[in-house]
Amino acid sequence: MSTSTRKTGDSGPLGLSSVLVASLPATLLTDAAPDRYTIEAIFTRRPDPDEVTEILGDGTRAVLTDAGHPDVTLAVSDRRLEIGHTTLEELRDGLAGILSDRLAAISAAVRTRRDEAATRFQDAADHENERAAAVTALAESVTFSAPAVSAR
Repeated sequence: MSTSTRKTGDSGPLGLSSVLVASLPATLLTDAAPDRYTIEAIFTRRPDPDEVTEILGDGTRAVLTDAGHPDVTLAVSDRRLEIGHTTLEELRDGLAGILSDRLAAISAAVRTRRDEAATRFQDAADHENERAAAVTALAESVTFSAPAVSAR
């Protein structure tokens, strides 16, 4: 039997692959179409909790506001990014690129933090191994033999 597990964050940068067409309002391109609506986009992989926190955080809100999209909302639902208060045209005309750039930056930042934590952990483990080896060597240098008695 073969099993495989995916470590979180090991599948490359997080991105978006496509719009979930079935989630779009049925009235698009008609007179009854809403001005703004929610669009579901499919992630390239499942985002991990640290990535979700950043996607929904103040940094992403600031990026959207600075780029002229202050009313756009984001929500994460499993492997979907729900982009609210927008349109397909707005996504096509630049918002998609902004979101892609932000997701790539989030992935890179999360990966960097994890790599730094792994390095700190490895350094601490190496230091502990060296310390334990030094204690062992010092303990092994202790002898319990009686000193030689001189014949006087």
